[in-house]
Amino acid sequence: MEHIFKALADPTRQKLLDALRLRDGQTLTDLEASLEMTRFGVMKHLNLLEDAGLIITRKRGRFKYHYLNALPLQEVMDRWVAPFLQPQAKALSDLKTKLEKDTRMSKPDFMMQTFIRCTQDALWDALTQADDMARYHFACNTVQGNAVVGDTTTFIRPDGSAMLKQVTTALDPKSKIAMTFEPKFMGPEAPTSHMVYLIEPQGDVCQLTIEHYDMAPGQEGFAEGWARLTASLKSYLETGEALKMAM
Repeated sequence: MEHIFKALADPTRQKLLDALRLRDGQTLTDLEASLEMTRFGVMKHLNLLEDAGLIITRKRGRFKYHYLNALPLQEVMDRWVAPFLQPQAKALSDLKTKLEKDTRMSKPDFMMQTFIRCTQDALWDALTQADDMARYHFACNTVQGNAVVGDTTTFIRPDGSAMLKQVTTALDPKSKIAMTFEPKFMGPEAPTSHMVYLIEPQGDVCQLTIEHYDMAPGQEGFAEGWARLTASLKSYLETGEALKMAM
């Protein structure tokens, strides 16, 4: 909390976060252009934001891309604001990309990262087993199909309709899951994108990074869904209670 509040206290760092909120995945050169400050000064501010977990970075080739990580801000809201405003709502509250395309040099359109106090096995099961996914998914109580390469996983809404379909395209046991992302909630013609879960154990916690690729214009709202899903997953693994939305 101390690092988060310190990072948010500076107007320049607030501008950097606003810039990433408007367009995620910017380079140092991109961000430097919007500030009347030396390149070294911008780097210092970005390092403080990264230390606070408010941004995460991904290097591709010669470039380093910066992404807004909203989860620490959500944790601040949950701790300081939600208990006063919505006490009950909280309780309810890469394919080898396009199958043969080499995405090693492409950058994600969206990234999110969190730390979960659980074993690597528990997190892997939660991300690959349909029954576990149904227990913590924020809007679906039924999930069909485990994450198996070539198989489809379908998330079913309470009315019986499919909210999301995903085909697992690659698995690196206990460390990486690549899947398609077919947002049926946006209609039958919504374009398919691709996402990756990356798991990295760190002592008694696991670092989970989510990367989303090939997002179409108008799909920026996926960020809110990822925040809800990740918050519920974290709560489920750490406390045994998911954060389900009011259906």
